[in-house]
Amino acid sequence: MAARIRAREVSAREAASDALDRLSAVNGAINAVVDHRPEDVLTEAEAIDAALARGGDPGPLAGVPVTIKVNADQTGFATTNGLRLQKDLVAKGDSPVVANFRRAGAVLLGRTNTPAFSLRWFTTNGLHGETKNPRDPALTPGGSSGGAGAAVAAGIGAIAHGTDIAGSVRYPAYACGVHGLRPSFGRIPAWNASSPERGIGPQLMAVSGPLARSIPDIRLGLTAMAAADSRDPWWVPAPLEGPSMPRRAALCLRPGGMAIAPEIESALRDAARRLEAAGWHVEEIADTPPLREANEIQLTLWLGDGFAAVRAAAEREGDPAAIGILEAFRSRAEALGPDAIAQALTRRATLVRQWSVFLAENPVLLVPVSGELPFPDGLDRTPEGIARVFEAQLLQVALAPLGLPALTVTTGLVGRTPVGVQIVAGRFREDLCLAAGEAIEAGGVPPMPVDPVDAA
Repeated sequence: MAARIRAREVSAREAASDALDRLSAVNGAINAVVDHRPEDVLTEAEAIDAALARGGDPGPLAGVPVTIKVNADQTGFATTNGLRLQKDLVAKGDSPVVANFRRAGAVLLGRTNTPAFSLRWFTTNGLHGETKNPRDPALTPGGSSGGAGAAVAAGIGAIAHGTDIAGSVRYPAYACGVHGLRPSFGRIPAWNASSPERGIGPQLMAVSGPLARSIPDIRLGLTAMAAADSRDPWWVPAPLEGPSMPRRAALCLRPGGMAIAPEIESALRDAARRLEAAGWHVEEIADTPPLREANEIQLTLWLGDGFAAVRAAAEREGDPAAIGILEAFRSRAEALGPDAIAQALTRRATLVRQWSVFLAENPVLLVPVSGELPFPDGLDRTPEGIARVFEAQLLQVALAPLGLPALTVTTGLVGRTPVGVQIVAGRFREDLCLAAGEAIEAGGVPPMPVDPVDAA
């Protein structure tokens, strides 16, 4: 699309109009986009056309419609994060990732839904309502970037912005049958001027990343989103392409001793065969460096840094699902000692080192996204459901404090339920994730975009 717009084969306004038509046709069934302004979208597109008419280059995403998650500052829009408490928190400027999309020439199509506080792997809240999975409304669309995953799967925009602190890009991609990249910590700049500075745990673990219907579009989204921004002191000017590495992958079916559904083992073995067909050497291994301990570190950095304030805010918001999640972890949070954060950060360095050595020897790691197929929507409404969900999501939670890139690649359907795999590489080696992802994608993916009417 960007190439055709730059070549003046189609105008950015025509592309924007088409995207708005698609949004109007399908969004009512899924509630993925919860705020958009059609006239502003067309004005942005017309500015791209005007720049092209003057002989300018609007950027690599010239005229491509993208969506932004409602937890990122976008000038003139409320940074709600799914909260009634923040419905009037209107951003006065763009966050770095939104600014980077604009500089790349993207047209900002709309704002996508998230659960309250971006807390769950399910997407509903008291302000914007519930987002449905366009492939099957009985399944969760994932979370917290559930609106982003549902939008991309349904053809609303070409690339979606998401955020990931415990799988919030990777899981919606998995649940909706698209691709999603959690980049390395420090790769994509982040900051919201509208909100207080985040605690050290979220600073080290929360990242923005792209969701899209093809691996080349993931790569293009990453390129646009990763541009420098001096407002993020954690941003690293690492090259997007690293040194050549042998095409070697390690397959681990049950890392950390996690249980997996038979369909997930089948998907992993199928993905390994696809890699081998593309010339990769794949070796099955019994386990990885510590994952359950990394999972514990993630939880400590989350629970030990401002938990009481979040719990009080959840009570004020009155979101029952958020309160339920926080209540399930309250005793653990209250039992943490005063030096828990310091101990977790100290131990984190050891685990990061072990993983760095492992990934130097195994450039790509092929593992599950989740231990289960996408959950029935609302599964985490009971203590038993919360425990089941957190065990299945071990890999999503555990990889966050390690700072590693991880890519969800959708590979097929079980009935109409999506299934996929996760690819992990060393820090700032998103290029290896994407190379392996392209080889797996070439073996087949679910049809997309989908019409939610057909899924209902």
